[in-house]
Amino acid sequence: MGERRALPWVAASATAYGVFHHVGVLLSGLGGDGMTDVADRVDLATPYVVLLPAAMALWRNDSASRVWLAFGIGVVIYVQGHGIHLAANSIARTAPGEAAHLWDEVVGHYVWYAGAAIVAACLVGVLVDDPPRGSIPTYALAVLVGTTHATNSLEGGTAVLGVVVAMALVVAATRSRARLPHVLLAYGLATVLLVGYGLWQEGFPQPSELGWY
Repeated sequence: MGERRALPWVAASATAYGVFHHVGVLLSGLGGDGMTDVADRVDLATPYVVLLPAAMALWRNDSASRVWLAFGIGVVIYVQGHGIHLAANSIARTAPGEAAHLWDEVVGHYVWYAGAAIVAACLVGVLVDDPPRGSIPTYALAVLVGTTHATNSLEGGTAVLGVVVAMALVVAATRSRARLPHVLLAYGLATVLLVGYGLWQEGFPQPSELGWY
């Protein structure tokens, strides 16, 4: 892996994850047409910009068949969960109710983030084969990924799942032959943020419920 062919694609997927998983907040002020918001329309691109670079990373890494199988499962779960979330979230704006809440805030988020966790695990495997060099941009990207994992878990109502996934990836990075300080930073930070928030709030209320945005 002297050419480090996979790392730019890992970085592209991680950057897209950090940005597009926040479009609901970043673009919330742009409004919409009464049925869908600008954020919803932009969010349509999320699976493409996150998953296609991730697939390229696996391809450039010559990943094993079992990794591709796991990735394929993760992709299906991710896309299904994202689609459920996006549709139910849009419906809730014009016809809010228990059904829309269930499919958006519960089913959609749990399925979506479970898929994201599988995809992340596959990319960690790529980093084991081709560890990134220590640099300010790579560590900054690790902070972005860890923060995104935490904010998704909190606002998505999946904090317990988020803690379990973050701790599992920390353990995986620690036990890998490369040690992977970037993964340790990302998911160690996510673990600290989630656990700290839970202790501070004595639970995991969504930040929006606290009026933070």
